Amino acid sequence: MSEILRVGDRSPRIAEVRATLARLGLIPGYKRDVSGRKDGSYTSEDTYYDQTLAEAVQAFQQSRGIIASGEIGEATLRVLREASYHLGARVLIYQPAQVMVGDDVAQLQQHLTELGFYADRIDGHYGPDTHAAVRTYQMNYGLQDDGICGPKTIRALSYLGKRITGGNPHAIREREAVRRAGPRLAGKRVVIDPDLGGRNKGRAVTGPWGEISEEEILWDLATRIEGRMIAAGMETIMSRPRFDDPSHTQRADIANAFGADVMLCLRCDFYPNEKANGCATFFFGSDQGSSSLAGEHLSGLIQREITARTRLTNCGNHARTWDMLRLTQMPTIEVVTGYLSNPGDVTQLTDPTVRDAIAESTVVAVKRFYLLDQDDMKTGTYRFADILKQELID
Repeated sequence: MSEILRVGDRSPRIAEVRATLARLGLIPGYKRDVSGRKDGSYTSEDTYYDQTLAEAVQAFQQSRGIIASGEIGEATLRVLREASYHLGARVLIYQPAQVMVGDDVAQLQQHLTELGFYADRIDGHYGPDTHAAVRTYQMNYGLQDDGICGPKTIRALSYLGKRITGGNPHAIREREAVRRAGPRLAGKRVVIDPDLGGRNKGRAVTGPWGEISEEEILWDLATRIEGRMIAAGMETIMSRPRFDDPSHTQRADIANAFGADVMLCLRCDFYPNEKANGCATFFFGSDQGSSSLAGEHLSGLIQREITARTRLTNCGNHARTWDMLRLTQMPTIEVVTGYLSNPGDVTQLTDPTVRDAIAESTVVAVKRFYLLDQDDMKTGTYRFADILKQELID
């Protein structure tokens, strides 16, 4: 589906969304059929996108880490499908070519976490770590250890009452990984992901030195970050050749395959109203499942450093479940550097000295991230030259 559905539109898709949200209990007082119509016949009222449904859609989007626009697009439909699954509704099998995703997987991960068999991110993906946790659980409880979560495994899970509650094992594991990595930048592996490449040049804007494309801004920024990181002894990997335009999944696979310590995604934004402006950062998380606390910490550091060193408005750091954030195994931060629809942001982003400041802010934030309890720097005061001196001393 490529169309975007908004208030006032009519479509059978709208009726399906309404029924799904009603089954999830997100439309108070909804009395009509929520079982879903197999024959595709809906009333005119079912297919009309009204304000009540828009509010329910917004509430759902907010809870799931999607931008709460109230519009129904591909991302919202995908997450709605995932939310409609409950543990026991289907057999869960590890399929590397097409990983099963849904709330039923998140419920399974939560059960396994409480029993002490799973310490990774609760992300609703039946990947290799979840598969291994199911097999370990099955071996310990006398079940066939095939990693398939079917009726017998689910029934056994429901019988067990003793559970580990409180704490966040994934957050503990993330922090321990950062602690073990040590405070030095040398040897750290970072994937840098400019959002555009190949024929996809994005929008063109005019700055003090003439016209420049969104792609040129992002690649220039990526190169400035890369240069500083290499100077500090870090290993950097671009998520793509500049002439290529792989999907989010392919770029996440590259980061996972390289075993990166951190992934930094760079992009610009655009809004119909030119008043929208500022820089924002995003990390994996939502009201459902777990969040990356390491990602939240790093995104906050990057956000504060950039807005302390530039005139970009501080739009904060936020939890989201976007593909680049949820498909990667390391702390991944998406940095939205500004709005190309805002004249002030365009002036900032087309200025090479500002891009230089953003690059330095990002590297400084990564250094502070690894300093952990040793980080006593005031935001905006730590310089890249200071980092190089410290790296040589250490």
